[in-house]
Amino acid sequence: MNYIYEGEDDKLYIAHREWGKRFMNLYPQYTTWDNPKDPERPLVIGYVSPDYFTHSVSYFVEAPLACHDYSNYKVVVYSAVVKADAKTHRFRERVLKKGGLWRDIYGIDEKKVASIVREDKVDILVELTGHTANNKLGLMACRPAPVQATWIGYPNTTGLPTIDYRFTDSLADPLDSRQKHVEELVRLPGCFLCYTPSPEAGPVVETPALSNGFITFGSFNNLAKITPRVLRVWAKILCAIPTSRLVVKCKPFCCDSVRQRFLSTLENLGLESLRVDLLPLILLNHDHMQAYSLMDISLDTFPYAGTTTTCESLYMGVPCVTMAGSVHAHNVGVSLLHQVGLTNLIAQTEDEYVSKALELASNIPLLSSLRMCLRERMLKSKVSDGHNFVHGLESTYRELWHRYCEGDVPSLRRCNMENLQEGSTTMSGVGVGDMPNVANGKEISITSTCFLNGVNPTSLPTPIFSNPETKLNGVPVSEAMRKPM
Repeated sequence: MNYIYEGEDDKLYIAHREWGKRFMNLYPQYTTWDNPKDPERPLVIGYVSPDYFTHSVSYFVEAPLACHDYSNYKVVVYSAVVKADAKTHRFRERVLKKGGLWRDIYGIDEKKVASIVREDKVDILVELTGHTANNKLGLMACRPAPVQATWIGYPNTTGLPTIDYRFTDSLADPLDSRQKHVEELVRLPGCFLCYTPSPEAGPVVETPALSNGFITFGSFNNLAKITPRVLRVWAKILCAIPTSRLVVKCKPFCCDSVRQRFLSTLENLGLESLRVDLLPLILLNHDHMQAYSLMDISLDTFPYAGTTTTCESLYMGVPCVTMAGSVHAHNVGVSLLHQVGLTNLIAQTEDEYVSKALELASNIPLLSSLRMCLRERMLKSKVSDGHNFVHGLESTYRELWHRYCEGDVPSLRRCNMENLQEGSTTMSGVGVGDMPNVANGKEISITSTCFLNGVNPTSLPTPIFSNPETKLNGVPVSEAMRKPM
């Protein structure tokens, strides 16, 4: 659904939210934590992902692992990697050398992992996968850490009520965005991503138009992102420049039937198949990166824009034309291009997208100049400055921890509000807007209910209370609920 969703309604949000409610019932939730509420103490930050290997997410998680101040933000990695590679081992060695912890959790029951997270005293747990392969959303559903967030791996809400925050930025998710999320949005300073390029990328080479005598457009995005609408726009661009070519690389092109269907679609749009080169997956990272030398201009997809491919393109000196939209997935390219000073390549409409691509293609000297300076420009920008990025990230973590210490926990507040909304029709004369806020573990005067860490236990999903001897921090629920707050 993310590949075609443009924010025209709330259907996708509702689908995520309803999934989250059902999924929550499969796991018990912790409601108290031993973590001292000292706002200025060193924090323990947990990162959970199955993608600590040569995977798209790994290029954006490397900066936090490498640049965190471990004396004040100790890192604990929960790695669900199925098959480790050299990058996995490099990450692990770096984390351990800096004084962090590395937990291999692949194959371990998520409820057990939740108990491990609690034993590690994690203050802020960040999941990096969302609804993608091998995720650990079951762990997040257990709420083992007092503050929980989602970041990087998925361009939408998780739908899980136990996740407090979703990290983004003011360009990917503008303040006036109407896209809904279960989590509270936290806009990181600058860009929400920090790209660490592959050391195997190799050098930038001159733009191929100089030797070819014609322009080559290209895209290395996931085939699912290349929708019929995208192909129609690309075909307009190529048809407007009869000598131009298109190169597209993605894994499914190893299948002849997929290749033929793709080419047939373009031919029906007026673009001859002889002008299109289709490349399958390239196994070696060096060869993959050097394949960008085949194109002069990168064409982004929409409404689900590229992320890693856009960063790779820019790093290899290839300017990218993107289009802004009304949802996060549509605006990732907008955020990235802003950081490297290419706002002139951000279109607002399809016609503008075509116009910008044609204008850029008409200026080969500019393409040649950009080719030789984009890498340096990118490395000096916020999108690749790991130390400054992580400094801003740590400031964000500190702010979120202060909020927790003050009793401000979005997921618990949300749970209370939902409970109040459900019960508002049964409380004579009392509307949701009349209800006082719950903070710092205080009682709601109407119900005089005892709260655990600021949340009404009766408003939580039932599984954790199905057994009266279920323990919270080693204390039976029945006893914990009697303890003064």
